[in-house]
Amino acid sequence: MRALVMTAVEAEREAVLRGLNGDSRFEVSLAGVGPIAAAINTATMLASANYDLVVSAGIGGGFVGQAEVGSLVVASEIIAADLGVQTQEGFMSLDELGFGSTRVQVSSALAARLTAAMLTAGLPVHSGPVLTVSTATGTAAAASELATRVPGAAAEAMEGYGVAAAANGRGIPVLEIRAISNAVGPRDREAWRIGDALKALEAASSVIVEVLE
Repeated sequence: MRALVMTAVEAEREAVLRGLNGDSRFEVSLAGVGPIAAAINTATMLASANYDLVVSAGIGGGFVGQAEVGSLVVASEIIAADLGVQTQEGFMSLDELGFGSTRVQVSSALAARLTAAMLTAGLPVHSGPVLTVSTATGTAAAASELATRVPGAAAEAMEGYGVAAAANGRGIPVLEIRAISNAVGPRDREAWRIGDALKALEAASSVIVEVLE
């Protein structure tokens, strides 16, 4: 199996590369920040070579009570959480409007194997929906609204749906892995643990080497 791993920024890419330890089955490339850049750059990579799996990987925010800071999340589903319209009655997704889908299904069997392998390796990991947003959540009210709208939402990031949409367009299975650096909600930079999240991402990347065949 040959896999393409897309990260938003160089620090994430370096963490993944350390974990992969030179495994030639993996190509690690930069997606850029946000779903649009991620979709474009992933599509460009997929047009240049053949891959059997695409992985969106990086750090992200964790929903309180679902994924704590320092833990890992393996997506059970990848959702574009802010793709829709605001109405007087509240948010309506693209699905509800009848204009398409905001959800991309992951390779469930592979996600389950990866989650199990992480648990065996002693890594704190949770499986649940990972939300993609174009504007990172910065208030308790917005975090609560998202958690209510997507029950079980585990993490929030900015690239997964773009990466997944590009992979899905070519019929290639996709996964998303997030290492949690902060809680979704009010932005408290002093409480962020980016270094610890990058170490967790490195550890997760070493496990995926063992899972892929």
